[in-house]
Amino acid sequence: MAKEIFPTTIVGSYSKPDYLNDAFKEYYAGKISHEQLHKLAEKAIVDVIKDHEEADVDIVSDGEMRRSEMTEFFAENIGGFKMFGPVRVWGNNYYQKPSIIEKMTYKKPILVDEYNYTKSLTKKRIKVPITGPYTIVDWSFNEAYRNKEEAIYALAEIENRELKALVKAGVDFIQIDEPALSTHPEEIEIARKAIEITTKGIDVKKGLHICYGEYDKIYPAVLDFNVDQIDLELANRKWDIDFLKEHEFTKEIGYGACDVHNPRVETVEEIVAGVRKGLELVSPEKLFVKPDCGLKMLPRNIAFEKLKVMVKAAKVLRKEFE
Repeated sequence: MAKEIFPTTIVGSYSKPDYLNDAFKEYYAGKISHEQLHKLAEKAIVDVIKDHEEADVDIVSDGEMRRSEMTEFFAENIGGFKMFGPVRVWGNNYYQKPSIIEKMTYKKPILVDEYNYTKSLTKKRIKVPITGPYTIVDWSFNEAYRNKEEAIYALAEIENRELKALVKAGVDFIQIDEPALSTHPEEIEIARKAIEITTKGIDVKKGLHICYGEYDKIYPAVLDFNVDQIDLELANRKWDIDFLKEHEFTKEIGYGACDVHNPRVETVEEIVAGVRKGLELVSPEKLFVKPDCGLKMLPRNIAFEKLKVMVKAAKVLRKEFE
């Protein structure tokens, strides 16, 4: 059987419906229970999977409907954290700032139920994203460990247990999100060791999603990370990949093909042209076509249209190379 070429996927997050955003606010205000929030999130997941299937995305996710935010969600589910007030990220977007106040502990699997529910809704392949230990610690206060590095490695041990639980549940594609990595290139060796700890004994496909920052400051060092795929934001950078050509790209590439910060829907021709540049780095079966980052900041209809155009572009390329 021939290898799949130009497989399409999403990074993780997807636009939450208004009723779910309101439910999160009510939950944190103590007005509804976790069970009520959970049921509304599951309702939203049904619609996310419907969108992904209608767009004909090859590898889907649940859109992170159960997750409040990529850092605070995990901090809330790992022992040792205390949540503080909202901190502005950019624009009018905020997250609850966590602090590590005591030794972190692994209480129970965090994402297995999320995966099992998504699996019950689709026959498509599923990718499960998890925020990496470097980013969680970098975006938290540290009141318990001697230094940042010690805290990162401790959290990596915990996340390794989570990844093992996911593999046992049947997950075959795990994506570790490390947006903070490219903003601290001087700490790339710490991040590399953390990923090594996190992925120890994990034999399924592993991706590393990196967005923001100056990629040229962490490349080619990032190729030494224990992952199969490096997932990059490239459409927002006008597919400027010249710096990646300076060294052999030895991994699969998650190729950011549509800009999640721009509501304008790209044309099929634009995405085809952008992705074709990626073939200067890797072969078609090693180039995964996906948005730059999560789609949660875009209106639902715009996010859906971007996915449809992205998939159409991948199909155009497949006809060309099959």
